[in-house]
Amino acid sequence: MDFFHWSRKKSCLVNLVALIVLSLPCVFGYNLWSSIQPLGEGSTILDLEDFMVSNVILPVGSLVYLLFCVTRYGWGFDHYLKEANTGEGLKIPRGVRFYVTFILPVLLLVLIVKGWIR
Repeated sequence: MDFFHWSRKKSCLVNLVALIVLSLPCVFGYNLWSSIQPLGEGSTILDLEDFMVSNVILPVGSLVYLLFCVTRYGWGFDHYLKEANTGEGLKIPRGVRFYVTFILPVLLLVLIVKGWIR
């Protein structure tokens, strides 16, 4: 509502349409669309959805979130560290900066590529 300056009614209607459209593969996956085999013999529409969520959306989302937290183009590592170490409990040491800035993004890229190669 805030981003697009929409009324609550319009926001609800847009979300209703999105919910209906995005749930169609689940509704039709094993009946009307059962003959569609997007990933090869024996696969279904729901297999494609599972592949997209597990191998694309989650790893890429993790990479974007990580880069936002550790780079100057996003939140920045110092702000992340300050926020993460607020309050009681275990603290994140400053020494992990090299790992989360350079090694972890490479590992996530390897995970993304490996998910696509199979």
